[in-house]
Amino acid sequence: MFGKLVEVICNYVEVEPENVKPDSRFMEDLGFTSFDFMSMLGELEDTFDVEVEEQEAAKIRTVEEAVAYLEKLAGQQ
Repeated sequence: MFGKLVEVICNYVEVEPENVKPDSRFMEDLGFTSFDFMSMLGELEDTFDVEVEEQEAAKIRTVEEAVAYLEKLAGQQ
């Protein structure tokens, strides 16, 4: 899950995969804008066949939190 998420992240911001760490923050460390983040969420929904709730997504700050959330959603199916 982490590796695939890193691939998707690198599609949206100019960052090398090896520089994406579990504790990397989307906005502060990786340079995401809120538009980038929301666009990425749409791709993650398609990639992992899940439905992301905007209120929950707004709480996600780090890559590790995103992985945990996606794993939780994937496990509910």
